[in-house]
Amino acid sequence: MLSRRSFLAGSAAGAVALPGGRPAAAQAVLTEDGLYREPWFLESLLELSDDLEGATEKSRRFAIVWELRGCPYCRETHLVNFAKPEIADFVKARFDILQLNIIGAREVVDFDGEKASEKRLAEKYGVRFTPTFQFFPERSAGLATRKPREREVARAQGYLLPEHFLSLFKFVSERAYEKGSLPDYLKANNRASAP
Repeated sequence: MLSRRSFLAGSAAGAVALPGGRPAAAQAVLTEDGLYREPWFLESLLELSDDLEGATEKSRRFAIVWELRGCPYCRETHLVNFAKPEIADFVKARFDILQLNIIGAREVVDFDGEKASEKRLAEKYGVRFTPTFQFFPERSAGLATRKPREREVARAQGYLLPEHFLSLFKFVSERAYEKGSLPDYLKANNRASAP
């Protein structure tokens, strides 16, 4: 028998145990604002420095995903890529992801203290496509004095096939951006996995 406490604990972790001990996969939910949302995405007060530091305290990386209602590639990211357990498990274990709406009105506090709507923040960072993933360093120290695009350690715009999508998160998790670009990383990994 599944107790209420077990159910809530499982729900908070993004999975509920089914009879037989097998965890049920958490699935994306279509929200009121028309965006698909993973149940394990970051719940945030929309203060980027705090979100980044919170992720670091948990030995995780901080990322922002920009999406838009009706975006077919955003939908595919959730219903194809994040639906794959090997991708979802890898990302959930290593990243805190904040979902923002490219035309949204919620107020966000940027690393430099500026308060801006989601739409204005997207403009400030030059985000023009959905989905766009932005990845940030492990500490917020010094980010306030950098130009917005120079605050990121990696960025991916548009839909990525599942294998490349997972490689993107591995690229950031392994800090491979310190040695080269994502395309170089993908080429090296394709060569390494070729027979």
